[in-house]
Amino acid sequence: MQYKSLLLLLVWPIITGQNKLAAQEHLGPLKFNRTLTQFVPSHHPTPLKTTALSLPFFEDFTDYSLYPNPSKWADSNIYINNTMALNPISRGVATFDALNRYGRPYDTVNKYNLLFADSLTSRPFDLSIYGPQDSLYLSFFYQPQGLGFSPETADSLQLYFHKKQGGWALQWSVPGSEVQAFQQVLIPVADTNFLYNGFEFRFVNKASINTNDDIWNLDYIKLAANRTLFDTAIRDIAYTTPPSNYLNDYSAMPYRQFLANAANETNGTIKDSIWNHYSTNGTVNYGYFSKELTTNTPLSTANNTTNFSPYSKNEINFSNFNNSITPSSNSAKVVYQTSFYLSSGNPTEPKDNDSLVYEQIFDNYLAYDDGTAEKSYFLNLSPSLPGKIAVEYRLNIPDTLTGMAIYFGQQVPSAVNKEFSIAVFTALAGISGAAADINLYQQDQLYPLYTDEINHFTYYKFDSPIPLPKGVFYLSVIQPANSGSDSLYIGADVNRIGGNHVYYNVLNSWNSSLFSAALMMRPLLGGTIIGTSVAEQNSPDQLWSLYPNPTQKYLHINSKYTCQAYKIWDINNREVVHSSCTTDKVNIQELKPGTYLLSIRQNNTWSQARKFIKQ
Repeated sequence: MQYKSLLLLLVWPIITGQNKLAAQEHLGPLKFNRTLTQFVPSHHPTPLKTTALSLPFFEDFTDYSLYPNPSKWADSNIYINNTMALNPISRGVATFDALNRYGRPYDTVNKYNLLFADSLTSRPFDLSIYGPQDSLYLSFFYQPQGLGFSPETADSLQLYFHKKQGGWALQWSVPGSEVQAFQQVLIPVADTNFLYNGFEFRFVNKASINTNDDIWNLDYIKLAANRTLFDTAIRDIAYTTPPSNYLNDYSAMPYRQFLANAANETNGTIKDSIWNHYSTNGTVNYGYFSKELTTNTPLSTANNTTNFSPYSKNEINFSNFNNSITPSSNSAKVVYQTSFYLSSGNPTEPKDNDSLVYEQIFDNYLAYDDGTAEKSYFLNLSPSLPGKIAVEYRLNIPDTLTGMAIYFGQQVPSAVNKEFSIAVFTALAGISGAAADINLYQQDQLYPLYTDEINHFTYYKFDSPIPLPKGVFYLSVIQPANSGSDSLYIGADVNRIGGNHVYYNVLNSWNSSLFSAALMMRPLLGGTIIGTSVAEQNSPDQLWSLYPNPTQKYLHINSKYTCQAYKIWDINNREVVHSSCTTDKVNIQELKPGTYLLSIRQNNTWSQARKFIKQ
């Protein structure tokens, strides 16, 4: 498969041996946005009609929704987030990612089909009271690539105005490029064709519409009168990025593991960034207050006042708090919610970006990632050797490993038939002085599952719980030899550093990852994961089977739930049968002898595929 060069990842090593290693692991674009596919059932893509918008109009995408505010925007194809931009000017951006509002590709067949993809269309404005003399300007900031993949020169971001007599007129366009700082653009709205009741403007990206490797970020959109081409001042003081993690290394862990070594697990400093967009000094009062969310127990509070220089971005620091609570049980979920605020004393500037909320989760899993993927991690596999990915974890006290959660990056076409194993190692040969692999547990013949799950992860329950001592262990995904040219895609969180815990093995030796991204593979510890239960593995997906296997003529589906439909793939990932279930019997007499995969739909969800052999 072909992928664009990744300038943000690494400068290619000079040494030939390192070049060979770099070619074995890759970061690729996400094929689906699992955040949106999970969110969309509760979203209403066709909002109620509103009255015409008036001026001045301002938008900096600081809502906590994943979609544009329906009172301002008429469509919902854009992904609102705080993770895809590089050095944003304010928290929250609108990302054009060439995926539709469901987080799925517009085209899953044509690999490089270049067409118009995402759009962001304003609600209508009443500009009938304005004339050319009122000097209306529309301004905005844009950034190609961000923390995703760069749009190529054939791709573009475009701006259109809707004409009084109908139709759209192109006003501005920029070709794709590698990442750069946010650039501001000002466009006059002076033509009488646009000064009417019902005026709209629309941003559109032209992209390869089968994947999100063409990223544009948009922010700080302003439409107002009495402006000039030189009216570039933002006049705002704002938080720009999420605060630093409360924990030192993990992003999430069980509270019992945290309390066993709280001093070393706690990050010493709470950090964040505030940007003064004024041309003058700004006096800012800022601070935070924190509480445990379930019990509403106050944990800490702090505030400070300082002076920010013009056009400066400043890091703010507080000593982290070490207060704790007594949980209701050894496995209870605990959430530290910290609310940050700032006040500059100017009542006319935007206020939504003067606050943000951060939650530190303590639950029955370990994680380095923040729950959102910006890219996918995969290996170039050897045709004759298994490919292995392992992530290192450590326990402060003995615990029990009950399963694994994996955030799979979708592949086009689907990789539903790619078999893999989960393994638990206590040592990797050549890592930290280990002489050989020590494989404590392995579960084989697993397949990726791409249905929408809570928190977008797929959960694999181990056949039996594994007691683990205090110390280091490794959670691994293994693909057998002859698995194809590239491995399963694992979600990669490029906003978090976790690559120092990642190892891979393609040519029969373990190597440290060259990427800093955190891989989204989470060990599940103890009992039930609250809200994202491992026990959910006893779901319709687990409660069905096929028999007899092997067989010549018919397969029987044995399931607690009603089978609605089924699909069959051959070993080359080609779908050969897609049919409704009329009985529990599947006729396979027309299939050639060989190995196949079958998945059934029950409760409106496609199951994990089962392997069968046609004799």
